[in-house]
Amino acid sequence: MARRILLTVLALITVLVGVLAVPLGLITSGQDRHNFQEETVSAARTLANVAEELLGDGIHSPALGHSISGLARDGYWSAVYDRAGRLVAASRSRPAVPAAMRVRRTVSTDIVNTDDPGRILVTVPVLPDTGPGNLGIVALSRSTAPLTHRIAVLWALIAAVSVVGVVTAALIAAGLARWVSRPLSALGDAAGKLGNGELDTRSADDAGPREVRSLAANFNTMATRLQALVRGHETMMADVSHQLRTPLAALRLRLELLAQDTDQATADELAGAQEEIARLSRMVSGLLAVARAENVTLAPVQVAIDELISERVAAWRPAASEQDVTLAAGQVEPVDAWAGDGHLEQILDNLLANAIDAAHDGGTVTVSASADEGKAILVVSDNGPGMSKQQQGGAFRRFGSTGSGGTGLGLAIVDRLVSSDGGTAALSDTPGGGLTVTIELPRATRDRGPRRPTGRSRV
Repeated sequence: MARRILLTVLALITVLVGVLAVPLGLITSGQDRHNFQEETVSAARTLANVAEELLGDGIHSPALGHSISGLARDGYWSAVYDRAGRLVAASRSRPAVPAAMRVRRTVSTDIVNTDDPGRILVTVPVLPDTGPGNLGIVALSRSTAPLTHRIAVLWALIAAVSVVGVVTAALIAAGLARWVSRPLSALGDAAGKLGNGELDTRSADDAGPREVRSLAANFNTMATRLQALVRGHETMMADVSHQLRTPLAALRLRLELLAQDTDQATADELAGAQEEIARLSRMVSGLLAVARAENVTLAPVQVAIDELISERVAAWRPAASEQDVTLAAGQVEPVDAWAGDGHLEQILDNLLANAIDAAHDGGTVTVSASADEGKAILVVSDNGPGMSKQQQGGAFRRFGSTGSGGTGLGLAIVDRLVSSDGGTAALSDTPGGGLTVTIELPRATRDRGPRRPTGRSRV
């Protein structure tokens, strides 16, 4: 933003300088040339008036010599010719006047282009007091170096003023850009940190224009309220967890004590009640996990999916063997993904638990990974009974995929975690029967930054 503001202001100032300074320089330099020529013509006419006494009246006055000497001191070369083109008087350095110009009968003043670009030549007729024609001509030559110097100084001055104006505008624009962009950049960084789960992030609201300060203040107010809401929700869930688990544990203990002194039929009924209590405990834990996934956003870390698959498949293989399920890693490409710390382990553990339960008694569960442009893709498929299209449509809702003995929260947890990491989760039919879950996460370039080490479980 700062660069765009600076470049825009510089472009506008440059155009303004070009529109104003260049025409001003051209007009002024043109006026200087005109004045220079007029001064030369005026000096020549003055000399012609003095020469008229000699050429018209025949009076040999020292005034002509004095005038020629005075002009010579001022840098003029001068010469006086009569009607026949004969030289009558001249300065020591005589101007080069073409022969045709010396005998001209016209009464006009001419500014002649010569072979010397550094001098200007003016011819003025010597007119009689009465009568037509002329008595001769006066030729006056003058160096254009003073004119060239003045024009050069003019353009240098215009260039200097333009450069100073552009530099001053650039400094002002740079200061203005920093004044505006710095608090906006800080606000953007604060928003990014807040989005990554740093709920105590605040932005400075004492810098920049009034509108930016107001925006930062509103952001801080929003962040404070959001932090209070999230913290309150977390506290409530923790309290609910504590309040529910304690009576459930006490009830389970009482049922176990009752089962010790009852007949077999009553013991079986009490065992069923204990299973329901265990299921209720799992449901409470699942609800807490969903709530945490919805309300807590962790800063993403780089995770090696291929290494994680190898670790989690090895950890779940004994549980799969107990249910006569074959758990294997399929085509696994070396690929990294950006995800919250521990999220991908929870996602894979929930998917494997659901797949093993669905593919029991001789089934197969396969885990694979691949990369597609900027996405890292994790796929878990089984050959169990699968789901209908209607069931797939509601599977990611709480209690939308309740199975035998399950809580219906596994896929809901997966969906919340994937969404918080900026990815997507989708269900499809496995070719030949079964269910396939496809997870897409932002891909990370391998060897870019530290990867989260594997070797720990979050089952």
